[in-house]
Amino acid sequence: MTRLREAVVTWAAAGTDASTAGVYARELAVAVTLRTVVLVEGVSDQVAVERLAIRRGRDLAAEGVCVVPLGGATSIGRFLTLLGPRALDVAVAGLCDLAEQAFFDRALERAGLASEGFFVCDADLEHELIRAVGLAGVETVIEAQGDLRALRTFQRQPAQRSRSSEDQLHRFMGSIGGRKARYAGALVDALELDRVPQPLDDLLAHV
Repeated sequence: MTRLREAVVTWAAAGTDASTAGVYARELAVAVTLRTVVLVEGVSDQVAVERLAIRRGRDLAAEGVCVVPLGGATSIGRFLTLLGPRALDVAVAGLCDLAEQAFFDRALERAGLASEGFFVCDADLEHELIRAVGLAGVETVIEAQGDLRALRTFQRQPAQRSRSSEDQLHRFMGSIGGRKARYAGALVDALELDRVPQPLDDLLAHV
């Protein structure tokens, strides 16, 4: 599934390797019995979806489900074209931020696809996870990750003092490359399974 994901991303980028990547993606889709592609905005969303599936005892790869990060919501149209009946011809589902819902809706409409199977986070998945884990729980996760001192330094910055605790935590997680994806997995691990954010819960139930 990792190689398939990489091939689809390269294919969608429409660079010099796109044609070769497209052929490879078709071959891999058959080899892994691809059933559904889940489109998410970024790597942190991919990590969260895959980690929650594991916690629920599911093996998405074995089920023929591949989670693919778009690298930005505006790319969704290109991916839908590649996954549609004229290319890989598989079912699609997805997760997006509230601010990007319009991009998804327009792309789905142009592709002649229903929005069923696509779910919206308020405002994004990180906010959803912070609320679900709770502020104290998130700080416990940050401490376990060895970042509590860095968080306190960040919170003392003048630009952060007027923000809510939730917004401070959200911005802290996105302040360094790779941190957002790392915390997406850590927060999912910290979740009580009866407090999974609704969009994430609905997505996994759908696929």
